[in-house]
Amino acid sequence: MSPKRISEAQAAEAEIENQAAVVTSTTPMDRERNGEIEAALDADREMLVESLGGEPPGDVTDAEAWDDAIERFADTGKDHLAETMASKVEALRERAERSSPSLLRLRFRPEEPFEFVPGQYARISYEEEAPRVYSIASSPNRDEIELCIRRVPDGELTPDLCDRTVEGDELFLRGPYGDEFLLQDPTERDLVFVATGTGAAPFKSMIDYVFEEGLDEYEGEERDVWLFLGASWVDDLPYREAFLDLAAEHDNFHPVMTCSRESYMGNWDGETEYVQHTLLKYLDPDCVDTDTLPPDTTEFVGSEPAEDIDARIDPENAEVYVCGIGAMCNSVREVIEPLGVPDLYYEEESYG
Repeated sequence: MSPKRISEAQAAEAEIENQAAVVTSTTPMDRERNGEIEAALDADREMLVESLGGEPPGDVTDAEAWDDAIERFADTGKDHLAETMASKVEALRERAERSSPSLLRLRFRPEEPFEFVPGQYARISYEEEAPRVYSIASSPNRDEIELCIRRVPDGELTPDLCDRTVEGDELFLRGPYGDEFLLQDPTERDLVFVATGTGAAPFKSMIDYVFEEGLDEYEGEERDVWLFLGASWVDDLPYREAFLDLAAEHDNFHPVMTCSRESYMGNWDGETEYVQHTLLKYLDPDCVDTDTLPPDTTEFVGSEPAEDIDARIDPENAEVYVCGIGAMCNSVREVIEPLGVPDLYYEEESYG
């Protein structure tokens, strides 16, 4: 494959298609974990029985029993432990009560060729539901289009996509759209992608394309490619295994995953901070003036990272792409802007 140069002009010239497409596969990326959740609560049950006596609270979804036991536990003088336990139980209860699957990989094949560039999105509709737009997660070099679907419990389309779509179903497809959040023409700068949740979708397209087309090199020199991806739970990290497999093939690709709640299950030894704080751990501290950063973030610069990665990021030689909910994008921008990344090399797409 000969390298292609990505530009806004290309995207603007892309013809808007309006066509049918056939679903080729639907694959849940998360799983039902109630057994793990109950096992994770065993130590808390033992602590409550030892302190209070009587029968331990049952299933995590028995909110009244758990809340009452934790309140009585706090009254014994163990306020801090009770607060920690309450946060854990609330997070696990929320996870236990959610519908599954809540994160879906949806692949389909358009009837006609569908040309797009990484970072663009498509509009789809299914049966009688109103159409919605989704970032394209597949590389333009693939024959099938792939979307990363997060269930919105009260949504008009995502519950049907998660629960009902099967191989052979017909979708209605229109696009591509979007000419602003695109890969820039290659330079010597390292690439840094920062996302939470389904914000990883356009980056899956971009990163795959970068390595397929050899864009991780510039004038014979390798560029480091970083991905900082955050979620609550490990199975809420879209394409985690695919990114890890890609890293095994390319020494200059560095995926860093961070999960805020997975440690409640007791089996997570990766990063746990917000993505913007995790990013700061992997900067070259000699290239950072911490006096310019928000005061509550400086402790992360030079702190011990969870991942054993030799490379470090020089902000002044980085090209940064950020995608996720608006609050996350704002927080990332607050730490990126003082670091010396030129505005020309900072791209952001927010939603929600």
